[in-house]
Amino acid sequence: MTDTGVGLRSERGPVLAAVMLATALVAIDATIIATAVPSIVADIGGFAEFPWLFSTYLLAQAVSVPVFGKLSDLFGRKPVVLAGIALFLAGSIGGGLAGGIGMLIAFRAVQGLGAGAIQPTTITMVGDLYSVQERAKVQGYIATVWGTASVVGPTLGGVFSEWVSWRWIFFVNIPLCVIAALVIVRSFDERVARARPSIDYRGTVLLTMGLTLILLGLLEGGQSWAWTSVPGLAVLGAGVVLLIAFGLLERVVKEPVLPLWVFRRRLLMSSGLTSFGIGAVLLGLTSYIPTYAQTALGAGPLVAGFTLATLLLGWPLAAAQSGKLYLKLGFRGCALIGATIVLAGCLLLLLLGRHSSVWEVGAYCLVIGVGMGLTGPPTIVAAQASVGWEERGVVTASNVFLRSLGSAVGVAVFGAIANATIRGAASDPERMTTAVHHIVVGLILTSVVMVAMVLLMPRNDIPEDV
Repeated sequence: MTDTGVGLRSERGPVLAAVMLATALVAIDATIIATAVPSIVADIGGFAEFPWLFSTYLLAQAVSVPVFGKLSDLFGRKPVVLAGIALFLAGSIGGGLAGGIGMLIAFRAVQGLGAGAIQPTTITMVGDLYSVQERAKVQGYIATVWGTASVVGPTLGGVFSEWVSWRWIFFVNIPLCVIAALVIVRSFDERVARARPSIDYRGTVLLTMGLTLILLGLLEGGQSWAWTSVPGLAVLGAGVVLLIAFGLLERVVKEPVLPLWVFRRRLLMSSGLTSFGIGAVLLGLTSYIPTYAQTALGAGPLVAGFTLATLLLGWPLAAAQSGKLYLKLGFRGCALIGATIVLAGCLLLLLLGRHSSVWEVGAYCLVIGVGMGLTGPPTIVAAQASVGWEERGVVTASNVFLRSLGSAVGVAVFGAIANATIRGAASDPERMTTAVHHIVVGLILTSVVMVAMVLLMPRNDIPEDV
């Protein structure tokens, strides 16, 4: 199969453009609000509550991904992605009009639900529309979206906050949502068997409640309450009990929302745990490297942001080339090179000290970003290629969910490491440097596990009919 039918000008081009636009909504929203927090707090208050602007979005997105993934297998990709865009639109309108921090947090949750439908479904749509060989090229288009968003997001947030109003951070999503929805309605056709599916309502409720409590415990443990306190243990314990009940239920229901076979297949489990590691490493770096650059190296906010930009730019640049590599070496071979580069980049971070330069930090983060770009795409494409249409949605969603869960665990674990090291002296350069070294050790251990998970993937993993 040639690449002549791949691209924005091809017959499938309008759908690819809509997928890219819908992806841009999630990608930009992940970074655009960070630079606007001071303006938001100055306008509507809520300094103590502003971390929930991020936590609520993460919670809502993570817990809804498996549910929407299953729904896309039952009812088709089109209605699910349109529902996600509608939720994201509603959350954006409400966020822009919010008069208080509580209302803004609530609408961020609505946005998170929309992102939980958009992200896995658009990835699944690419898997439906393009062969494994074609996705080697299409991946470049999708990677470009994330790379552009990493630069445009924070810039737009700063521009709107300083020159217009922070509310336009949300209002700017309105035309993007409308355009993406219209193109999908007009251009994306799919054939879905219109049977009467059995919806696993009980499983959905148990999974959502259990994951919400687990992620809430991980995000707020050591912050809102002590890890070993009654609230901390109660929240995590209740989440575990609900997830155990969910697992027992999924063994007997006709159409489980998250089939347990996903966790029994070697390829799906190894690729999912690799994605978990990617999420943990990403959040560990994005949470503390810019702070280290400012506190320990004396860099300003803009220069400190450069260190993170190299990571986020290296990722899509490598991802755009990963397709060519995995077609030659296989999914496992490409991902193994990427995971090894991530490990090498983490080892380089151990060289950082009080007198390192920002250029060194940026260079090491760039290495890790390149490794991420060579690891992420082949693992998720391998998972998609191993199943048929009727299972592709739930498989993609489980992979995206595990990355989100890795992010939440990364925030909790690395946050606990940093708090234990700094102990109330976050402005102390020496303590911040020590904290980052401890975090880097955790990153190294995580990247070692990533390499091990990639090694568990099958060797001859490219289908013969690509």
